Amino acid sequence: MDQTLGYLRETLSNYNDEQSEGRHLYRKLSEGNFTTEESFVRHLNSSEIDFLNRILPNEINYAKEEQDEKRAHELNEVYELLF
Repeated sequence: MDQTLGYLRETLSNYNDEQSEGRHLYRKLSEGNFTTEESFVRHLNSSEIDFLNRILPNEINYAKEEQDEKRAHELNEVYELLF
């Protein structure tokens, strides 16, 4: 798993208990054989994309506030692929 997907998996772990969408995506990412963020995004359905579109802007902003530019950049990579 590449570093971008690692950051995404860690982010999704924050939504693992709260929402079934987060739990589902975390499991999909963890159990899937995705080597790049592009391969992961290609296997998302519209509701999964909608969920990521809702959470990623907040997660990117949080990473920036914490001055974790690497995390913000990696999560932004996934966010840009959703469009």
